[in-house]
Amino acid sequence: MASSTQISSQSDAADEVFQLIQANQEKAARLPPIEEVKTVLNHSIRGMLSTFSQKHEGYPSGSMVDFACDDNGSPILAISNLANHTKDLLANPKCSLVIAKDPEDRTDLIITLHGDAVSVPENERDVVRTTYVARHPDAIWVDFDDFLFLHIEPKVVHFVSGVATDLFQSGEFTNKEFREAKVDQIYQFSKPITSHMNKDHANDTKLIVQHSTSVPVDFAYMLDVDSLGFNVKAGYRDKNFKLRIAFPRRAEERKDVKTLIIEMLQAAKSQVD
Repeated sequence: MASSTQISSQSDAADEVFQLIQANQEKAARLPPIEEVKTVLNHSIRGMLSTFSQKHEGYPSGSMVDFACDDNGSPILAISNLANHTKDLLANPKCSLVIAKDPEDRTDLIITLHGDAVSVPENERDVVRTTYVARHPDAIWVDFDDFLFLHIEPKVVHFVSGVATDLFQSGEFTNKEFREAKVDQIYQFSKPITSHMNKDHANDTKLIVQHSTSVPVDFAYMLDVDSLGFNVKAGYRDKNFKLRIAFPRRAEERKDVKTLIIEMLQAAKSQVD
């Protein structure tokens, strides 16, 4: 059984690690909130749609729906006119769509888009269908007679992150601000980059994380990548947490990410040597 002195020592060590984490994350370079929100939304494909219930008047109704974003960041829905949420929207177009970047982590980014669902004109249907099917290639039902496309035209886009942490952040953007915001062009390569790093270079990621943050970690699993850096899920002893790792400079193209990671790894190894 551990002595009280050992327990106290372990507690002090854990406090020191989390102080390092907080200090590092407060200054870690990351995308401006509006760009991060638009980027995450653009690459998301499923969310919680809330409507004004026609069946249970006076009460809100929620349902999980697939969606795809158009070039402006407006979500496209392909829904059956037999569904309750479709009937709700046709009677009252006001709705909201909630997207969780990581549904299993309540402290990660949560986006709530408030807007009006409007029918897609027939002359725009083919373009909208192409956009939707590109994100949902198995969605053969979009051509069924009872399905229709709706656009959600944003009015306000709200976000919150870091809930119940010292890194809490929230805000909202108007339709104009949201439409004009850019989508980060490196984020689209997150899946192949992180898959490769996690499969073939897990220890390299661990070395980079420890060198960049001074935070000791037992493992570091790369989650996603953008032009300013990448996010990892890491662990130390029996605690798991997420860390933001900044690149030395912005990545303009996909090939830049490889160059930057190699540079960061070389710097980490040189310190170890």
